[in-house]
Amino acid sequence: MFEVYIHVPFCLRRCGYCDFNTYTAVDLGGGASRGNYAAMTIREMRLVRDWQERHGIAEPPASTVFFGGGTPTILPADDLIAILNAIRELWGVEDGAEITTEANPDTVDAATIRALADGGFTRVSFGMQSAVPHVLRTLDRTHTPANVEAGVRAAESAGLRSSVDLIYGAPGESLDDWRTSVHAAIGLGVNHVSAYALTVEPTTKMGRQIAAGVLPKPDDDDEAAKYELADELFSAAGLQWYEISNWAQPGYESRHNLGYWRNVDWAGIGPGAHSHYNHVGPAPHRSGTERSRQPHESFPPDCDACGAIRSWDLAHPRLWGERINAGQVPWADREAITPNESLEETIMLGLRLREGLDLHTLDAARVPSDRLSAGIAALECEGLVERRGSSIVPTLRGRLLNDTVIECMFALFDL
Repeated sequence: MFEVYIHVPFCLRRCGYCDFNTYTAVDLGGGASRGNYAAMTIREMRLVRDWQERHGIAEPPASTVFFGGGTPTILPADDLIAILNAIRELWGVEDGAEITTEANPDTVDAATIRALADGGFTRVSFGMQSAVPHVLRTLDRTHTPANVEAGVRAAESAGLRSSVDLIYGAPGESLDDWRTSVHAAIGLGVNHVSAYALTVEPTTKMGRQIAAGVLPKPDDDDEAAKYELADELFSAAGLQWYEISNWAQPGYESRHNLGYWRNVDWAGIGPGAHSHYNHVGPAPHRSGTERSRQPHESFPPDCDACGAIRSWDLAHPRLWGERINAGQVPWADREAITPNESLEETIMLGLRLREGLDLHTLDAARVPSDRLSAGIAALECEGLVERRGSSIVPTLRGRLLNDTVIECMFALFDL
């Protein structure tokens, strides 16, 4: 299975809580501008495809494509479609693939959404965050609940699936405010909702406001109560949790995000985007003359003995663009994934999912079976997990205390 992620680092304005790799400038240097961004990402994809071929990576057609940001829909629909068409050319896109773009409700209208649908997109994820005006103001969001509904209705009319993202725990948000937002999301009739606890980073505007005492710090108990309320209301509306922060009608889960949690291969394109490959082979030997004819191979360096790796692009768009202009894959760095790290990821990701952690996928030689059984029984007694066949699945309490469950499993495997 193979997925492609496209990072679009542009925003109209930077929200006070956001620490993503995003920028409000129109032109960031090195060829990385809004007007030239589609061309630059296509050039990166060609460089990455050449690197994959050199290392024996023969990916199947992409099963999902996801445009995230930033605000992908700050770019014209034609640019997003051009990038998608380049993915079709370079890797192929399988029949029935899930093609998603995130969208700020302020940056789309019915014509834009219709154009995306005609260009092959199948899904739009709207940044709703809240349905309560004072909470939106605290989050520095400029859209209104009416914008969100207009976008969802336009997507519905164009035959696209819709998802909305919510954030809970904003300073000043009451439990009733959160209830209002959850009911509003359900009332939109979407088949997928993501709900994330607010994470405050100290370098953001909100982080500085909280440090200065201008805004109150989010409260863990408050966020737990809001999570439980969301789970209760979403479940009653027919939206099942399938990952700790995601609920969907059966069959409408985000296939792209499930791919991340199942550790499939993906290529990340754009400043700061991450990639993941399970099997990278060594590159064939080349003479110095051959290397000089292929400057794009000067970075990343060829693998002598690779295996599973993760890599990440240069974060600043100017540096990213300069590397592409030099004919080089714009990675900042890469790292081999060790067996211990692979086991950690298998445990951590499996325990976030409704399908659970399949114990058969773990290295049985790492821990005696009686020790593993006793450890899992202890988690069951604490009401943190339940068994389903060969898998263990976090309970509602286990989702709220997910870090604790993961740490206990790590300890069983001496990680």
